[in-house]
Amino acid sequence: MSVVIVIPARYQSSRYPGKPLVELTGASGEAKSLIRRSWDAAQAVAGIDWVIVATDDARIRDHAEAFGAEVAMTSPEARNGTERCAEAIANLGLSPEIVVNLQGDAPLTPAWFIEDLVAGLRGDAGADVATPVLQCSGRMRADLIADRAAGRVGGTTAVFGHDMRGMYFSKEVIPFAAGDFAADAPTPVFHHVGVYAYRPAALAEYPGWGEGRTELLEGLEQLRFLERGRKVLCVEVEARGREFWELNNPTDVAKIEEMMQRMGAD
Repeated sequence: MSVVIVIPARYQSSRYPGKPLVELTGASGEAKSLIRRSWDAAQAVAGIDWVIVATDDARIRDHAEAFGAEVAMTSPEARNGTERCAEAIANLGLSPEIVVNLQGDAPLTPAWFIEDLVAGLRGDAGADVATPVLQCSGRMRADLIADRAAGRVGGTTAVFGHDMRGMYFSKEVIPFAAGDFAADAPTPVFHHVGVYAYRPAALAEYPGWGEGRTELLEGLEQLRFLERGRKVLCVEVEARGREFWELNNPTDVAKIEEMMQRMGAD
């Protein structure tokens, strides 16, 4: 088995309880749950051998199985999606080349983001983990700044070096850049797309390390890899005219539905 996508989903989200079951209405007027849209996004990715929903909640399990998903039940003790992915892979006894964590709050994730991510990790033998980054337009940067000004935790931003190795990830808008940017102009800010590709050995070690200091401060699971000196490859992806946003807060539902309407996405 080569590449497995795991979609970790928990009901008790601190910011948005029940988020995986929230319905989003597409351009055709059809409403589908967030977990269903994540499953559909995973099915559209080329070169994937298996897609699994990993959850600790019977409501999510029953809903996912009803639309045909394969579900792996995991412990409620998993502290984040990476730990849940590690548990699901271990429980199922799988030995894939690469494990992809497609978190269930990014229904607008295009298939090529994940395809480019897998290709990036395959092409860099020194990396333990890979994750996509998307250069922000002035509009996207302004939206991120507006979220923070309103006291909302919106998207995550990434800073990386010339070798594309991740240096830091934050829920603040970094790096700082003075002034404003035109709506469609590129900016020095990169939006971190909440998808990960792991080498199985690094994924298996992750739960045993315990939570790191900056991981706890930021609430970002990928920082545990950096704190342990593991190499996180940032893979720049292209929007190709698609809009992208993650569902982090209840207010994001209307934003994402508006994007789907503009793009004609169902």
